[in-house]
Amino acid sequence: MRRIPLTTLFGVDKTTDDKRQFETSWLLPPAILAGLRGLIALYIFTSIFFIWGWDGTHGDTAAIGQTFSFFTWLTYWGIGFYMLFAAIHTTYYARTGRSLLYRWPRALRILHSLLYSSITTYPILVTIVFWGIIFKGPWYSKTFTGWSNITQHALNSLYALLEIALPTTSPHPWIALPFLVLGLLFYLCVAYITFHTQGFYPYTFLDVGDHGQKSGLVTGYCFGVLAAILVIFLVSWALIWLRCWLVKGKVRRARQDPLRIAGGVPVSAVAESGEMKESV
Repeated sequence: MRRIPLTTLFGVDKTTDDKRQFETSWLLPPAILAGLRGLIALYIFTSIFFIWGWDGTHGDTAAIGQTFSFFTWLTYWGIGFYMLFAAIHTTYYARTGRSLLYRWPRALRILHSLLYSSITTYPILVTIVFWGIIFKGPWYSKTFTGWSNITQHALNSLYALLEIALPTTSPHPWIALPFLVLGLLFYLCVAYITFHTQGFYPYTFLDVGDHGQKSGLVTGYCFGVLAAILVIFLVSWALIWLRCWLVKGKVRRARQDPLRIAGGVPVSAVAESGEMKESV
């Protein structure tokens, strides 16, 4: 039986080199897509440092270091860095017609594919868990608290949905699912390390009690989160597949891209190896 290469399993083999799927959109020109991603990245990092500054100037400096123990914050950082690099890649493509991302080693492109899978699934999980389990109401009486929670527990899913709907990306590779589950398991380790080193649970539903009397309930929550990420992955995959089916391969390419559609006829494929050549 022939062995399938990892690059094929992750959808980054040579057949994808000309698709520019991470840098193009079926709806927006590359320059506007780059600007949108850049604005989102700017807002994310601005909000992070503003929240830290607020905590630091309101007598809660310890909260700044504790943010790295929360899955919400870790996923928020992940969205920010994805949007930042996606904006850089898309800007480069919009200006040159070439792909900066596809000059990376394929191992890094695999990691980029996994990052895309995570930022289109984890934020939705964060939103569901926060508003469905953690938030008890009433609504926040302080504007800052309400804004920060909307920013990290609602807008995060909006960013995920935009990345599902707008680019020309293909549905997630199925091999990404075990890595998403593994990421949750690693975070579970972070949560309990936090408790044993700092004395608090990032999320109270992970508290097993002084003598483990709540361990059954915590196990139930963990399996619930596992089921949720499986469903979210399938829904995300299905939405991306539906988008691909509806747009039927439409791509808004950069003007300098040799594969740009000209007069309804595809330009001949061009190999990128230092300089561009038209294939006949």
